[in-house]
Amino acid sequence: MRVIFIYLTTCVLAFTNLNAQNTKVNSLIDKNEKHLVEVFKDIHENPELAFMEIRTSTIVAKELKKLGYEVITGIAKTGVVGIFKNGKGPVVMYRADMDCNSVKEVTKLSYASTKSVTLENGSVVPVMHACGHDAHTTWLLGIAKVMMQVKEQWHGTLVLVAQPAEEPISGARAMVKDGLYTKGVPEPDYLFGMHTAPLPTGTVNFEKGPRMAGTDQLDVTFHGIGGHGSSPHLAKDPILMAAAAVTEYQFIVSRAIDPLNAAVLTVGAFQSGEDNNVIPSSALLKINLRWYKKSDRKLMFDAIERINKSIAYAYDLPKELYPTTVYKGWAYPLENDAELVDMVTPVVEKELGKENIIHGFPPAMGSEDFHHLVINNKEPKYLYMFFGTAKPSHYKAAKKDGKLFPYFAHNGDYQVDVDAITLGTKVASKVLLKMFNH
Repeated sequence: MRVIFIYLTTCVLAFTNLNAQNTKVNSLIDKNEKHLVEVFKDIHENPELAFMEIRTSTIVAKELKKLGYEVITGIAKTGVVGIFKNGKGPVVMYRADMDCNSVKEVTKLSYASTKSVTLENGSVVPVMHACGHDAHTTWLLGIAKVMMQVKEQWHGTLVLVAQPAEEPISGARAMVKDGLYTKGVPEPDYLFGMHTAPLPTGTVNFEKGPRMAGTDQLDVTFHGIGGHGSSPHLAKDPILMAAAAVTEYQFIVSRAIDPLNAAVLTVGAFQSGEDNNVIPSSALLKINLRWYKKSDRKLMFDAIERINKSIAYAYDLPKELYPTTVYKGWAYPLENDAELVDMVTPVVEKELGKENIIHGFPPAMGSEDFHHLVINNKEPKYLYMFFGTAKPSHYKAAKKDGKLFPYFAHNGDYQVDVDAITLGTKVASKVLLKMFNH
């Protein structure tokens, strides 16, 4: 009987202590709300494209140094890592991406982006945070402060990664290739990250297994022989070749891949020529692939190559003018670790309510490179959440109009509810505490 009494007393004390810890974390984050919202709005108003995140990374590095983290900068140009060793325990990494999109903002927010960027090719493009990376970075800074303030509640090493270039799906691998783990950053036992989602603020989605598709981005250039628009018979028109390819590519997914398998092939850009009366010498196609099975990935690669060569042959091009392909960013499918999902679910339920954990979403065709920070580990354990950041009133109105969501990522109207800044920080911090104290 005495043993049972001691056990029950221990359970009650543990529950009481946990409640006290949660209350303290929430109180500290609430006190930091004004600063976090100011940082969020500032980053949103000043977006930066992949590998150009100089201003954003400077903000991150400055804040982390002020809080007492060991800070490493310049990894893959603009990547920043903050490290805090807090005794013996697991190494837990939290990752936030910093880059924005080449999208014109139309939200009419008081802190909306009006910025434009000149690209390497000389073109000028509008830019905005149309994917929530401004919130991700702000969450990281909120986490950084509160984890220092409650350091007596956890033991281990916290690694905070501000990653460049998620949008081209290359920043995570670039950081690893640039010596992420040879510059003093310990390899994590657990990796955690969150992404904004146009779900109502206060809701979240995370599930076991495959959650996001693998992806590849490749550029195909069709080479031809330029000439006068009035004399096409004296030229080899690459625009016509590329146009034929765009059409033929569509047969790959619809007729070569098992209909039960998820795959997408999108031509996102067709660039060629300048003048009305000039046949150019080349045409560029920018292609994006999404897949879950490596065999489907290979099938798409091989089919694209065959189509390209067959078109060049049909136009009687010499071999030296056959199409060329440049393979750019890529990522494997993202698969949440089942153990981590089970571990943190009670924490999220306690913070948001069991009814606000949304289940049943199928794996998405969107992609991420977050897991490539640990993909080469023998047993990578990572967890990626989708955190609701749409104003509940916006979400309700969208549903009333028969829409799935009030806005979508990568569109000029995408926005993040400022109430989600502190709430996301609370959830992420408690998930990290759970990983340390598991």
